[in-house]
Amino acid sequence: MANAPVFTIEGLKAQIEGKEILKGLSLEVKGGEIHAIMGPNGTGKSTLASTIMGHPKYEVTDGSISLDGEDVLEMAVDERARAGLFLAMQYPSEIAGVTNADFLRSAINARREEGSEISLIKFIRQMESKMKELEMNPEFMHRYLNEGFSGGEKKRNEILQMLMLDPRIVILDEIDSGLDIDALRIVATGVNAMRSEDRGFLIITHYQRLLDYVTPDFVHVMMQGRIVKSGGPELAQRLEKDGYDWIKEELGIVDETVGNDDEQEFQVPMNTTAPKYN
Repeated sequence: MANAPVFTIEGLKAQIEGKEILKGLSLEVKGGEIHAIMGPNGTGKSTLASTIMGHPKYEVTDGSISLDGEDVLEMAVDERARAGLFLAMQYPSEIAGVTNADFLRSAINARREEGSEISLIKFIRQMESKMKELEMNPEFMHRYLNEGFSGGEKKRNEILQMLMLDPRIVILDEIDSGLDIDALRIVATGVNAMRSEDRGFLIITHYQRLLDYVTPDFVHVMMQGRIVKSGGPELAQRLEKDGYDWIKEELGIVDETVGNDDEQEFQVPMNTTAPKYN
């Protein structure tokens, strides 16, 4: 069994075109833990996900990101994915000419040593099994990546990639947005199936409803480009009931935003000060 991962963010600051978005954010995610980040629009949540994966638009000006002591910021995007980081995107892109199966098999083999590539038969069996778990039409295996997919189908496809690639740290960027209750249940089932001591999760979401199906260990509230409050699942429940104004009032925050958090981040598939908990 692989060692439990330790993913650490220390004092992270990042900017875009001279505008600072992340302002000294710190967080630690260990194997077996599910962390949820919640917060209003424009507080830097999707920027955090993109910065972790190495989006070239964002410049890290201070702080560090490490996975098992290795400097993530020194890694290229593909190296981060091979190291075990995975981002399920809020807005998955369509890529004509590349089938789901071809994309996934290439991604799996990119993480393997030369000569140990997954066989075609084993790959097909695994993919068919995972698609069945997600109640996906088997024809999707041979369709071009996300082309013509509905919003819910794209999100299931992101979870399919997660199941197939078996990452060590999973970042879900508003994977629940636009899903009906049945699709949400299926997506949550996929996430829960991957929960183990060998894997940590960072779930970015606006809503409690996903957390009704995937129970987090820790919930963090993000405002002004940093984590301003942390707690357990009960914090998400209060946010669902009372909103964010009570936190703003408690901390004396007038404007919680830092920039546009609704823009599309990655355009191609990437697969990949809060208190610390010991």
